[in-house]
Amino acid sequence: MKRTYLVVYAKCIGSNFSGHAPDVLGCVSAGDTLEQMRAMMREALEFHLALMVEDGDPVPEPTATNVELKRDDFEDVEYFVVEPLEVDVPAKGRVRQAIPA
Repeated sequence: MKRTYLVVYAKCIGSNFSGHAPDVLGCVSAGDTLEQMRAMMREALEFHLALMVEDGDPVPEPTATNVELKRDDFEDVEYFVVEPLEVDVPAKGRVRQAIPA
């Protein structure tokens, strides 16, 4: 099954990109370019959600439609990119195939 989560990418000053999905707490990633960041965040979300399914935890619904950025959020950030990201969520019982051994 596919789900689309809102993802926030931050271009850190003098550094790389970081990313997170507000609806999936604890799932973060980093990459050197925005394109790499998109791929890394997709991989991180799919792996994180697969582990949740495997552990019997409920998969969070994608409910965030926007983010509120505060002045302090920009302290070490050049700019943010906020966009939807479609990911695959494994069905229960199919997780072992989705996670590399």
